[in-house]
Amino acid sequence: MTEQPGTSTRLAGAVQDLAFEVVSALRSGDHVGGVCGGAGIGHDDGLGLAAVRVLGSDVLLPSVLLGRPADDSDLTLFQQAVTVFPPGSDASAVSAWSHWAMTNTLLRLADTTDAVDTADAAGTMDTPDTADAFTRSALSPERAPGERPAGGGTEPATDWLDGAPWQTLGHQLAVLAALAVPGSGSGVARVAARRPLDVARGFVRAVRRRDWLQAAGTGRWLAVVDGVPDTLGLDAGLEFVAQMGAGDARVALHTHVAQALRARAGV
Repeated sequence: MTEQPGTSTRLAGAVQDLAFEVVSALRSGDHVGGVCGGAGIGHDDGLGLAAVRVLGSDVLLPSVLLGRPADDSDLTLFQQAVTVFPPGSDASAVSAWSHWAMTNTLLRLADTTDAVDTADAAGTMDTPDTADAFTRSALSPERAPGERPAGGGTEPATDWLDGAPWQTLGHQLAVLAALAVPGSGSGVARVAARRPLDVARGFVRAVRRRDWLQAAGTGRWLAVVDGVPDTLGLDAGLEFVAQMGAGDARVALHTHVAQALRARAGV
């Protein structure tokens, strides 16, 4: 189906609103209510559900990083997004990994949150086809050579990323910045941990190209891997990216997480 005019713009705006609420929750530490409710996303909001899928596991990041139970409404919408937007047979590896991260986040929160039955949640939402199409597009950037899609309950493959040029590595890691959390243990995190110098090169390249979202995403990865060269000046770089990309809530989200993780580690 052809995407209706304005759908992509409205979805992008919904993603921005949702990211802003996540940043607000992380900064306050005692955010009242859920991030989805703060962004005006309700249970009959197909476009809002698509925004949850685009932002991915970062929707529940306050619970992951602050160790508090997830808001019931956030959890319900999150599980609906997991079910309604699974990666298709032709999905990119990025889409498969984003989906895996969301399901893995639900497992990580299982000890602190009573799970809502995913199958029941799926039946409560009728997602607009245009939002569905745009969401799949947003989660499926151009594939790198040799990239293979993966899905299901198992961890997707990383062979498409292992030998990628550093430029491609930086781009792909930035798209998957939601996986850059302490203790994730994912295959993507292991690839990043093996190539800190290449990730650093990707960060510098993104800054020089004034691609603030990519710079913020690679900067977030640099906050969770070892071996980052001191000469990079990551702290100053993150502050600069945050200032230059201040108009983008997703830039604010990634830079805030990176800065918080470095402060927590006493770097």
